[in-house]
Amino acid sequence: MWEIYNELIELIPEGLNVLDCMVGLHWTLIRSPKGIGTAMTLKGGRSENKPASVVGMPLKELAAYVKSWDMGLASLGQAAINSVLNVPDNIMSITGQDFIKTSEANDANAFVRFLPEMAGKNVAVIGHFPGIESLHPICHLSIIERNPQSGDYPDSASEYILPHQDYVFITGTAFINKTMPRLLEVSNHAQVILVGPSVPMTAILFNYGIEALAGMVIRDEKECWQVVREGGKTKAFKQGGQMVCIRR
Repeated sequence: MWEIYNELIELIPEGLNVLDCMVGLHWTLIRSPKGIGTAMTLKGGRSENKPASVVGMPLKELAAYVKSWDMGLASLGQAAINSVLNVPDNIMSITGQDFIKTSEANDANAFVRFLPEMAGKNVAVIGHFPGIESLHPICHLSIIERNPQSGDYPDSASEYILPHQDYVFITGTAFINKTMPRLLEVSNHAQVILVGPSVPMTAILFNYGIEALAGMVIRDEKECWQVVREGGKTKAFKQGGQMVCIRR
């Protein structure tokens, strides 16, 4: 179950330290020598001893906290991983093309990119993304959410719904709360797309049956840092980030 996490941690180079850290109401940011990584700020889980100071920690040591059952620490770990992976240089190494070309593509939004393929299909989305209800007229949509809104299924429905889907979109926060391995297992017959700012952008995830990665690269560090500091949610990435979608 830890294999996917161990592989992500091993991608973090030795000799890098955390330069800065921001734990906001909705998002956690880590700045490393490679760039800024983002992860959703989760709370709860098992209370564990926290580092005396995150700033100055070896980045790889902080990244290992992604395996913690203290969700706040796991958020820090995921952001540390993403500070190395969700940066232009790494995106270019995966795609083989200039980052500007990749980030400015019309299909950088995963839901838009897969729209023509999903018509009339069974589609499940793990996580209630803004505006996702617009897919209802196009496909047979099931929205699965840990904190369900009207019309959503609770996350316990995953075991029953996912085996019958053609497309499954999974929020990147599933890495943080440790549901990702099981979600991938029960979705192994479907086209699986990982979506959201918490998604680590690395080709190793394609080895786990994932069809596409739709994550976030921070372009305007100052703007993003300020919005997260003020408790912003989606505004942080509309103004300071760039969506990137990579298909295997």
